[in-house]
Amino acid sequence: MQLTQQAIQDLNLIAAWLALDDMPVAGDMEADMAILAGHAVLPNIEGAVALAKRFSLPLLLSGGIGHATGALAQAMALHPLYRDIDTRGKSEAQMLADIARLFGGIADDLLLLEGESRNSGENAAFSQRLLDAQGIRPQRVVLIQDPLLQRRTDATFRWQWRDRDDAPVFINWPVFTPVLALDSGMVRITGAPPQGLWSMERFVQLLMGEVQRLRNDEKGYGPRGAGFFDEVEMPGEIDVAWHRLAALPAVQARLAAKR
Repeated sequence: MQLTQQAIQDLNLIAAWLALDDMPVAGDMEADMAILAGHAVLPNIEGAVALAKRFSLPLLLSGGIGHATGALAQAMALHPLYRDIDTRGKSEAQMLADIARLFGGIADDLLLLEGESRNSGENAAFSQRLLDAQGIRPQRVVLIQDPLLQRRTDATFRWQWRDRDDAPVFINWPVFTPVLALDSGMVRITGAPPQGLWSMERFVQLLMGEVQRLRNDEKGYGPRGAGFFDEVEMPGEIDVAWHRLAALPAVQARLAAKR
């Protein structure tokens, strides 16, 4: 996929905005649970597992059979450490649990599996339902998702808990922020080891679609559209960058292919 230098800058600008990050740069992290929503970016998943292991955090894994299930199974099949894991018929939560056990050595008593959700809204609703059923009331939760979905996931989880007096503080952590870089004339995704990252086409499709979903208009997911979460303030520079990208034939072709 051919991208101009301006397009690379615009994609990096939007990616940095989408990858909402509240994690302290240094020092101890104050949290009593982590929630990992199902997706297929393996370095992100491994980062979540490593964090839970380091701080002995209970790790709620949320994901049934949804948009990312096939991509996660494929990424695991291509990974030298995970390729022998049988993913047939498994939910995203079950596959993530296999990674948590194999990569992080996390004990089963620290894993909570929510294996029915099919989208971000259900990730939030069904995670809340599971915690309520188990009588768990976390005060501070590290929320982890595909970096490009992190901002929308934050809005969705906060919306799900909006009427609860015991709503936790959500600490967003995308594990890493993807950055596009030119390497010998080729555009690469950097910020994490390459194994298990997005393809360039998938990266552009997902990034462009996320901005559309976060818009507060009739086509977005905010109050003026689907009503899945409260209004997300979008900086003007993000809107300008998105429209500049949307005018590029290469980007238009990728978005058309997704349809």
